[in-house]
Amino acid sequence: MNILPDLPSRNCLQIDFYLKKILRLPASYISLRAKSFCVGFICLWMPHLVFSQALPQAVPFAISPQNNAYLFSSDSLSPSSKRIKTLALGGTAFYGLTLSGLYFLWYKEGLSPQFRFFNDNAQWKQMDKVGHFYSAYHFSRASAEAFRWAGLSHKKAMFWGAMAGVMLLAPIEILDGFSPEYGASWGDFVANTSGSAFLWGQALLWNETRLKPKFSFRRTAYAPQRPNVLGNGWQEEWLKDYNGQTYWLSVDVDKFLPESRFPKWLNLALGYGAGSMLYARDDENESLGGLRAYRQYYLAPDWDLTALQPRRKLYKVLLFLLETVRLPGPALEFSRPKGWQWHWLYF
Repeated sequence: MNILPDLPSRNCLQIDFYLKKILRLPASYISLRAKSFCVGFICLWMPHLVFSQALPQAVPFAISPQNNAYLFSSDSLSPSSKRIKTLALGGTAFYGLTLSGLYFLWYKEGLSPQFRFFNDNAQWKQMDKVGHFYSAYHFSRASAEAFRWAGLSHKKAMFWGAMAGVMLLAPIEILDGFSPEYGASWGDFVANTSGSAFLWGQALLWNETRLKPKFSFRRTAYAPQRPNVLGNGWQEEWLKDYNGQTYWLSVDVDKFLPESRFPKWLNLALGYGAGSMLYARDDENESLGGLRAYRQYYLAPDWDLTALQPRRKLYKVLLFLLETVRLPGPALEFSRPKGWQWHWLYF
């Protein structure tokens, strides 16, 4: 089965031409923020440019039981040019708002005129890299839902969703490259690509999603000690304070054991976190903060809300959003300084 459509060569050349033109413009003609936004804009319009001439060759799809979990089951048997246009316009507006919000949250102190790379792979016990993986996965997942609504088949929606996750996060790495405090990170790019590939890979391997990255957060006593870095208030802390973040991999056990009576609503979750971090590197924490940063590992039950299979669209949207987080529940934790710990209610 051909996963990719036949790409019109003229449209692909147009995409390549405009991307190169935008990225080569000097700073006197266009600001860095505008460059990043234009790259994202072209990426969002790319599916429309591709499919606008590929519609006559579209292959019909059949909705399989694995695909019924989609929020938006298209009633079309082929990609819809109108819906792809709507998707591109709506996605552009949403992406512009998101990029503006990130700018004021992370880059409001200003940007450097010189692009640079920065190796931050040893920082924050790699919590930021896991966060990039998680974000790229769910960005791709949401994009795949949108492409499915536009009429693409299951595997094509997953592929273009994964591509959107990679390409729409790339301008953020460009902004990091011009930031005087950060710099472009190859580790971030690899994590972004891996998160998007994780979604598409499951579609190729199983034709369904069996492993789901999730997130949970609790406030800690570290953020008030460095609010400029770890966040000032909960609206910043959940994004910046790595001490309070936990990333989970929720395993849909019953899909691996189809002949068993394992409950469909119960998953097994593996968690990862870190603690005692005021600074990015271990030596900084020890010398400046008197702290020894450590890793945390978790084993916990998780609730598979897709097993509920609601019929109303509002409930489907709510469950889709809740699938990005691990809901509060019991958890077993292990860390070197504290050993084994049992939590009756952990989030």
